[in-house]
Amino acid sequence: MTVALRGLSTVVPPTVLIQEEVRDVFAGQPGLNRLAQRIVATSFNVSGIDTRHTVLAELSRDMRPDEPVFFDIARMELLLPGTKARNELYAEHATTMYLDAGRAAIDATPGVEASDITHVITVSCTGFYAPGPDYVIARDLGLGADVERYHLGFMGCYAAIPALRIAKQLCEADAAAVVLVVSVELCTLHLRSSNDPDTIVASSLFADGAGSGIVTALPLEPGERAFDLDRFATRITPDGEGDMAWKIGDHGFEMVLSNAIPSIIDEHITGALQPLFAHDPALADALATDASSGAVEHWAIHPGGRSILDKVESRLRLTEAQLLPARETLRDFGNMSSATVMFVMRNILDSDAAADGDRVAAMAFGPGLTVESSLMTVRG
Repeated sequence: MTVALRGLSTVVPPTVLIQEEVRDVFAGQPGLNRLAQRIVATSFNVSGIDTRHTVLAELSRDMRPDEPVFFDIARMELLLPGTKARNELYAEHATTMYLDAGRAAIDATPGVEASDITHVITVSCTGFYAPGPDYVIARDLGLGADVERYHLGFMGCYAAIPALRIAKQLCEADAAAVVLVVSVELCTLHLRSSNDPDTIVASSLFADGAGSGIVTALPLEPGERAFDLDRFATRITPDGEGDMAWKIGDHGFEMVLSNAIPSIIDEHITGALQPLFAHDPALADALATDASSGAVEHWAIHPGGRSILDKVESRLRLTEAQLLPARETLRDFGNMSSATVMFVMRNILDSDAAADGDRVAAMAFGPGLTVESSLMTVRG
């Protein structure tokens, strides 16, 4: 049975953050010591990001709310709202983005209507509410009252790949299943000024966005482009549990993002990919010798940061062209946590370089340190 990811769609909020402008705001915050000011300059300047998107319209220079919550533009000062205030904004804005992304995936999948959806899987680590986004999607998009719903919460940047794996398993168990997968992350709700290096690095990287798609074994329509979901693998590295983490604080969620992460990924990435390629000797040999050889034409790497992409490119000996979708995603959208890898996949699928039958290896990293990967084939 062939199970495909169809209708792959991405959504971002309208407010655009210019990286240089955000850097200057963070660098000018009261209370920053000299070391923190240097870290702000370095982190933002070498991030590989030009623009990001946010649901916080008040971060735009065009907005001057009477009672600012996050940013007092008159004083150019970042404020410090509590976790409750941040999560209330999450519930408001995430609902809109879940519906927009879910609707986009359904509209982009020919031959599939909302009433055909049998399962919904939602993904997020940047907020919580109940009834949750899975319920809202079922209610507001016209899904059946008996649709099965699942939510993957607080898993971090790798969570979209397990969501696709579960969707594939549901389709393998029921050939008539049509699974809507939607990932929404509003990372900018947790931005704040700090002297802590991890917080500064996170503030230079994270952004808001949503990715979605339909997973089903139903046949593709003529002219449709999609990904066959071939295989999945998951690995926990022996190091890194304390180097990447996501905790709930009094003033939002707090990211632990140590500078050791690129080195840990560099050391363990090949071993983490071995189970994904073990079924195919040609692929396994390519991984062991030269991953850029063409056995896998495209690489959808989660752009956790520029240094991570540099390490992946070097360790796997990938070409600049193979990392271009990831670098372009980082440049234009930043790190949108779990949704980001779907943006990279969309970049590949939309590219003229992706031909029918091409193999794609997707990979994302998250707390643990966990590596989730998927092997796919371009169709159409």
